[in-house]
Amino acid sequence: MKRFSKEERSWIMYDWADSVVATIMMAAIFPIFFGGIANDAGIPGSMWLARGMVVTQLVLGFSAPILGAIIDFRGFKKRLFVIFLVLGILTLLILAFQSAWQILLVGYVLSTIFWGLTVVIYDAYLPDVTTKDRMDKISAWGYGIGYIGGSTIPFIISIALILFGHHVGIDMIMAVRISIVLTAVWWGVFSIPIIRNVHHKHGVTAPDKGVIAKTFKNAIATGKKIVKQKGIFMFIIAYFFYIDGVGSIIRLATAYGTELELGDTGMIGALLLMQLVAFPFSILFGKLSKKYNPLNTITVAICIYLVICIVGFVMGFGLEENWFDTNFAIILFWVLAFLVGTVQGGIQAISRSTFGRLVPPENSGEYFGFFEIFGRFSAIIGPGFYALTFSLTGRASLSILSIVAVFIIGLVVLSVGRKHMNVTE
Repeated sequence: MKRFSKEERSWIMYDWADSVVATIMMAAIFPIFFGGIANDAGIPGSMWLARGMVVTQLVLGFSAPILGAIIDFRGFKKRLFVIFLVLGILTLLILAFQSAWQILLVGYVLSTIFWGLTVVIYDAYLPDVTTKDRMDKISAWGYGIGYIGGSTIPFIISIALILFGHHVGIDMIMAVRISIVLTAVWWGVFSIPIIRNVHHKHGVTAPDKGVIAKTFKNAIATGKKIVKQKGIFMFIIAYFFYIDGVGSIIRLATAYGTELELGDTGMIGALLLMQLVAFPFSILFGKLSKKYNPLNTITVAICIYLVICIVGFVMGFGLEENWFDTNFAIILFWVLAFLVGTVQGGIQAISRSTFGRLVPPENSGEYFGFFEIFGRFSAIIGPGFYALTFSLTGRASLSILSIVAVFIIGLVVLSVGRKHMNVTE
């Protein structure tokens, strides 16, 4: 980390801090825990979790561009970051001691909303901490450090508590509660560097009065600019679709596995493998994007995700049709985890840094606000289709197959619009 400036290191460390929320609450421990409690209550856990995801993304989608416009005013970026961070931590601490599936779902929605709002601000800080030629590297290291630290270390501790806690009088439910408390503490402690060392450099002066009106006016103006700038517009449309698939797979993987009754231990082990693989491949993506063009690396990642979706469908359909047993399906789940690990961090990191190079730094908050709205609204499509298809067919395999479409659309838009992106860049 000596190769980075103090601000770059502090910015990267927030990925170390907040990745624990993505892993424990959104990808691994909590979805399995919630699915089990909901299923015991006679409720399809994956369907209700998917509905919770839709609500979360709707709220974030509507609020992101407004938040982005606000944080471009000097003095607002760090203040709002700290407020959302504190609210998210408090929500997790309260959630840790609840038992009813309805309250757990509400707590999940609120905590992920506050988490998502901090991410909007965090992404908008990228032009403040580094130069355009270093954005791919810094963004990739952020995701890489997040996977090896914030994702892996608390994850291993949580797994140990769940698997071996009974030897010291900790049952599975208490182990999950401790894991959620650990998530809150980890998130808060490792957020200190970005609060202390990262500052808002590029921005505009807030008006003496009429801040709210000016905020909406700026957000609308930025939306019009994006439409007129073909490179940015085509990239953000492509991102809207392909990141839908990425987010859907992240959020639905364990819920899908639980629905197929693959077993908690096998799934958790596979997810740990994914975190370990993601670190080196995230760094690799940063290097490859510099050598082969960021758009090419994104294209390769999308193609790998298409393979992941198809294998995931075969895994579920094969179990439903009794083509193979659960043991073979778990092997396929591990293969999927490895494949996801090779591209998950890379595609997100290079997308973030590519967009960061396309936008003016003094308006990064407004532009990243729209970047987030497209990302958040796109994450509605996958879970929404999953919940709808499951409601209509009752088959998890067909539900997961719908995600293929969004990757294909994203790939087509990216291919058609790349000449404009290259010119803009």
